[in-house]
Amino acid sequence: MSRPRDDRGGELRALFFESANEILQSLNEAGLELEARPSDEEVIRRIRRAIHTLKGDSAACGFNKLSELAHELEDVLTPEIAQAPGADLAQLVLTAADSFGSMLAAFQRKTEPPAVPVLHAMIRKLLEGPASAKPADPAPLQLPAQFAWTEYEQLMISEAVHRGETVYNVALRIDPNSLMRAAAFQLIRNVLHGSGTVIALRPEDNVAAATVEIVEAALASLQPEERLLQRCRIPSIVSDVRLERAATAETPEHELLGDLLEAQAAKLAAGATDAAEGASAAISPSAPGSAATTVAESTLRVDATRIDAVMNLVGELIIGKSMLNRTLTEFDQKHARDPLRAKLADAMAFQARILDELHKCVLKIRMVPVEQLFRRFPRVVRDVAKQCGKDVALDLSGQNTDLDKGILDALAEPLMHLVRNAVDHGIEPADERLTAGKAARGTVYLNAYHQGTQVVVEIRDDGRGMDPAQLRARAVEKGILKPEEAKRLTDQETLNLIFESGFSTASEVTEVSGRGIGMDVVRTVLDRLKGTVHISSQLGRGTTIQLRAPLTLASIQTLLFRVGGRLFAVPLSSVVEITRITDPEIHRVDQREVLRLREQILTLVRLDHLSRLHSIDTQPVRKKHFVIVIGAAEKRFGLVVDSLVGEEELVIKALPGEIVSSDLVSGASILGDGTVVLILNVPAVLSRLSRATPLGAIA
Repeated sequence: MSRPRDDRGGELRALFFESANEILQSLNEAGLELEARPSDEEVIRRIRRAIHTLKGDSAACGFNKLSELAHELEDVLTPEIAQAPGADLAQLVLTAADSFGSMLAAFQRKTEPPAVPVLHAMIRKLLEGPASAKPADPAPLQLPAQFAWTEYEQLMISEAVHRGETVYNVALRIDPNSLMRAAAFQLIRNVLHGSGTVIALRPEDNVAAATVEIVEAALASLQPEERLLQRCRIPSIVSDVRLERAATAETPEHELLGDLLEAQAAKLAAGATDAAEGASAAISPSAPGSAATTVAESTLRVDATRIDAVMNLVGELIIGKSMLNRTLTEFDQKHARDPLRAKLADAMAFQARILDELHKCVLKIRMVPVEQLFRRFPRVVRDVAKQCGKDVALDLSGQNTDLDKGILDALAEPLMHLVRNAVDHGIEPADERLTAGKAARGTVYLNAYHQGTQVVVEIRDDGRGMDPAQLRARAVEKGILKPEEAKRLTDQETLNLIFESGFSTASEVTEVSGRGIGMDVVRTVLDRLKGTVHISSQLGRGTTIQLRAPLTLASIQTLLFRVGGRLFAVPLSSVVEITRITDPEIHRVDQREVLRLREQILTLVRLDHLSRLHSIDTQPVRKKHFVIVIGAAEKRFGLVVDSLVGEEELVIKALPGEIVSSDLVSGASILGDGTVVLILNVPAVLSRLSRATPLGAIA
């Protein structure tokens, strides 16, 4: 049973939008390469390929305005125009990527795409420039050749290039005065085979050569171009030769998608007859696309909601494992000598081991390299540096660090603000850097690595750093702090002021910064991810900001405890240590309870005071209290609890706002016996302590 045409079209468009975003990213990267090497023909050919793929894909999906714009752009992407005086092809490519991005966003929203007059004007200027500069010296006509290789031949070319071989596209015109074309073709073929490995040849046999004027070949050779040209110029046989390096697809999936889209459009337009012919060709044993099909099938695109559904089911299995463990414990207590107990324990151990492996496998499916996020920042640094009139380089490392896709997407906005701020505020102008004995070019470093159960994303610059005294003065000026409060702040607490809403060190508001919004967004997002942000700075040396987030938000190892008869959990990664204290050890400073623990003063937190938690159980008066020392970044505090329950792996369940009205709870989970446990939001507790605002209720 065939699916309705609308369903097929919808899937086709979804596939197109996903691939188009990858093409735009490749255009941004190629545009930056072209800015560094303006006359690099290989980069220009790569850009033309990407534009051509986008043109074909968009036409097949019915986005004609995008297809027409891509067609216009193709006309100016030539090495001749790139070498013309005043031609800024790199800026054209970057502007085109922005224009295509805005048009794609409009198509996804099903609205009218915006006009792009700036891009049209740049295209017209480049097309008119070379013609007006050299009207009397037209470019020589190039030997016409299509080099339309099949998918299989393109794959063979790509493999040869990846092996380190040089592949050339060769076109040879058979001399019109040659009376024996078949013999001439045979001689040309012998010369080509003697010059290297012939990957593709048109025509393929002597019979077809009798009516062909131009012979085309893809040749892998170790010989230099001059030597190949000399060998190919056969007297009385070849009248003209064209030799160029073969273009290889950087992303073969884009080419495959283009073929798929074009084939789909052809089927819809040509009708059942063409479709039947295509099907018969597809089942032919010698079909050249078979190798390409194998490559395409090695990658499977799956909707994220399906993976989330599997993850949710694995979470339910983990809860089921906890229920079985509790049942087995009760069985041990009642039937300690029953021989069945050992068999049940073995079965449980086997089930737990398989479930742990399943859990890890599903988590790996959601993991993606952080490179997907880092790839967009070279363009950001380039644009902001150009806008600020600075020379800034970006140094990337740790691109292969894996991270949950949901967390990766959430970190995009904070990283964008931090990188822009590093260029705008951190890096000094070239003259100021030279005066300070630094290189004129500043550098922003972006790194990612795993640390325990967390991922650390580090943004560092070699700029001017931050002056705590200036930050305190700015905070007082903005009304964020009173003068006496500012004097009591340590340097580390002063640096954290940049995350306050409305705080900015910029003297004027620009398009880049100055409104005091960006850094507040950073802290808000990290709090939502149950992560932390840490900042360190040296005046005149630079600033380093570390974002720490969990590898996944699906499940966490926790420490369970009770307060007022209620069960709570805190992430085990936040627990520094556990201690017991007596009432005389608790002191009061500034209306807060504190504890002296090994020469360190800890603020004590009681959940029943912090959240006005009503006890559901009568608690006896205790002489000793458990204190869980919790750390987040450089901050520490002690959580006073009634009793400890133990460690447990919990599957996090998000709670709607109408059920829990406090930011102190980040989620909940269900234990094996059906008990609901609330998970403490450590960053929110720290924020509540630092602000000392009026406190609300949990439920």
